Amino acid sequence: MPHDRFLNALAGELATLDGRGNPKRNESVVVDVVPAADGRGPRYLLAGEGDRPFLKMNSNNYLGMNLRREVVAAEEAAVRRFGAGPGAVRFISGSYAPHLELEARLAEFHDREAAMIFSSAYATMIGTFVPLVTAETALVSDELNHNCIINAIRLSRPKEKRVYRHNDTGDLEEKLAEVAGTCRRALLITDGIFSMRGDRAPLHEILTVARRYDARFPENVVVIVDDSHGVGAYGPTGRGTEEHTRSGPADLLVGTLGKAFGVNGGYVVGPRGLVDFLRETAPMYIYSNPITPGEAAAALAAVDLLDGPEGAELLAHLRAMTRRFRDGLVALGFETLEGDHPVVPLFVRDTPRTTALVADLRAHGVLATGLSYPVVPRGDETIRFQVSADHTESDIDTVLEVLSRFRPA
Repeated sequence: MPHDRFLNALAGELATLDGRGNPKRNESVVVDVVPAADGRGPRYLLAGEGDRPFLKMNSNNYLGMNLRREVVAAEEAAVRRFGAGPGAVRFISGSYAPHLELEARLAEFHDREAAMIFSSAYATMIGTFVPLVTAETALVSDELNHNCIINAIRLSRPKEKRVYRHNDTGDLEEKLAEVAGTCRRALLITDGIFSMRGDRAPLHEILTVARRYDARFPENVVVIVDDSHGVGAYGPTGRGTEEHTRSGPADLLVGTLGKAFGVNGGYVVGPRGLVDFLRETAPMYIYSNPITPGEAAAALAAVDLLDGPEGAELLAHLRAMTRRFRDGLVALGFETLEGDHPVVPLFVRDTPRTTALVADLRAHGVLATGLSYPVVPRGDETIRFQVSADHTESDIDTVLEVLSRFRPA
């Protein structure tokens, strides 16, 4: 049956999306990896670019774990032992020893009673959030929270919803006060690290506000933190924003295996009773295949590596490279945010200039992400750089040299 009218409608919508200047389907495809050598970190060959190598400054792979021989070897060994895929969802026959070993290790790493892994961090947030929302629940969320949180809120249909100004704990308290006494339960949700800018949530203050209002809700104020960009990249031992801020534990912590741990998948850690409840109610967990046994084994190796002497060295190098890059931007006269996280924003505040600078970086073999309206408000146009422990001093200086051609007037 022809679908010409349907396809024409989609074509019109696609043209509108293209007109915004932020198409996502024109993907850069990696066809090979050039190993680190001669004082340079790894380089990547892209489809259609011949033999020209590219330096990634737009990867979540903060510790370079995906290329570590220990991580790769662990995955290869598990694939040989268990096969390429799980073959079923967890409650049927898709649970393998590496899944349970990884969950136990993640719980231990975060000093929680239990952990539960999902196919991705996005699935973790939706799978965790929605089952916890009842007809008598209030949701309170930071205005710059990640898209996965926004969509989880849309899907959950709470009784009350409030969005507070970014990192404004005074406004947060006002929003909690508005819903106190109207709902039995409040879920307070924030990113630990906000992925567009690399700034962090004031977790200690947020938890203090939550405790202050907890008694006004019969089923408590439950604080949920998505620290996907924090865990493995932030804090003295890589335990994320909680560790950096010394806030104490959130009630539920969502993390990812696909960023600093370099593999794939997401997870949640918290009280055992809550995790047991989610195993019975989270559709993204119950009805989706888990990550493969090989991926679980690789992630376990990455956690172990981070939690040892080599992990400490990687974190120290990551901090040093982040500081070198941030200081270099400031020395060149660029506007950025102060901070320790390896997401380093360069505020351009002009769409054509942002587009031109990203294109010039690519022309010189550097991959970076430009953020223009409507992804960010007009005037907030930004280039998001992401530093990795894979990067060397030479790599950082190479990027700064390219940027020096665009030194602000």
